[in-house]
Amino acid sequence: MKKTFIGFLFAIGWILSIQASAQKTKDSLSKQAFLTDCIQYALDHQPIVRQSVIDQEIAERTVQSNLAAWYPQIAGGYNLQHYLKQPATLFPDPTTGEVVPRVIGAKNTSTASLSLTQNIFNRDLLLANQTADAYRVQASQTTVRNKIDVVVNVSKAFYDVILTQRQVDILGEDIARLQRSLQDATNQYQGGIVDKTDPQRAKIALNNSLAQRKQYYDLVGSKYQTLKQLMGYPPNTRLTVAYDTLQLANEVTLDTLQLVNPQSRIEYQLLITQGRLLDANVRYNRWAYLPTVAAFGNYNLLYQNNSFGQLFNMVFPNSLIGLSIALPIFQGGRRIQQTKIAELQVQRLQWDLAALTSAVDAEYAQALATYKGNLANYLALRENQELAQDVYRVINLQYRSGIKTYLDVTIAEADLRTARLNVFNALYQVLISKLDVQRSLGVIRF
Repeated sequence: MKKTFIGFLFAIGWILSIQASAQKTKDSLSKQAFLTDCIQYALDHQPIVRQSVIDQEIAERTVQSNLAAWYPQIAGGYNLQHYLKQPATLFPDPTTGEVVPRVIGAKNTSTASLSLTQNIFNRDLLLANQTADAYRVQASQTTVRNKIDVVVNVSKAFYDVILTQRQVDILGEDIARLQRSLQDATNQYQGGIVDKTDPQRAKIALNNSLAQRKQYYDLVGSKYQTLKQLMGYPPNTRLTVAYDTLQLANEVTLDTLQLVNPQSRIEYQLLITQGRLLDANVRYNRWAYLPTVAAFGNYNLLYQNNSFGQLFNMVFPNSLIGLSIALPIFQGGRRIQQTKIAELQVQRLQWDLAALTSAVDAEYAQALATYKGNLANYLALRENQELAQDVYRVINLQYRSGIKTYLDVTIAEADLRTARLNVFNALYQVLISKLDVQRSLGVIRF
């Protein structure tokens, strides 16, 4: 019995651990996350994206709700009434010709009714029918726009994290090199080859690098929190990004001969959809001159009796069918003004499209120019890094041979460190400007 109970507890614990592991996997990235992993996670968990998906469902439900009025509308009702004092109706006396008040009807009445109405022509329903697809498209396009924003923002934050991490790594390598230089300078000073300023300079350079690495190391945490926030990632859950430096360097290239097409931008497509809705609104206001037509039918069960206890002993059913037509004749010019407003809104949208087209062209030109400048800067700095490495290697050998002073070594080390940091800063700027160019072209896909 004891073994059975222990086995039961073990089974429960195993199930709970599986559920906890599954939940953790669902809510976090258990392994190292590459850029594509971060983007996919953001598209699945970012609150803005999730809200957009819900807005799509709300739009669909709203469309279905508006179109429901095309179906027959069935309603039931019940009424129970007792006259404390019955009303009188005046009737002429056939013999004397005098008007005599008479009480007609029973003191107690009860009516159960069933009514059916079918809309035949209704401008509200016509508007709902013609704009249903446009509303669905608009909600979908809004989701796409928000996803593009998420992709761009997460990508930039990801590059920012790896840039800061790489700066920490570079400074770590620099610190190891400076520690060796400090040891060499100390040994030469103790051997009487150099004076004490050489180890002092080495110590100053080492302290500066240590302080700078601490600064960048502390920045890594804040960069991670920014990335988590943009991804919709749990702030207290561990996230480790992974990247390939060679792959990042290969991603800087971009076809600069592409022509910008404003129609490929989601903002332009949203305006086109908005234009469809405004055109439908113009037609809706013009339909205000048309009548509203509906067919109806009623079936009533009428119970009446002067004695309340016998009210339901006798029933007098009645039924009817009919056609209702309502035609607004004069509304003080309101329909004319509403139609004119709708037409002016369409004209205003055309200027929005013109302004957006001009803005897209300017945005692309600026983004492309920034990208080309950053790319040229990156290529130049990468060459400078190779030169700085070669200069440091030669000067360090010359210092060990007693040809150069340690001041020359310090300057070469600082140049090398600066060159390596500048290369990654330039790489970050190229990648960011490339995203801006792709966004201006409207070619970002997910």
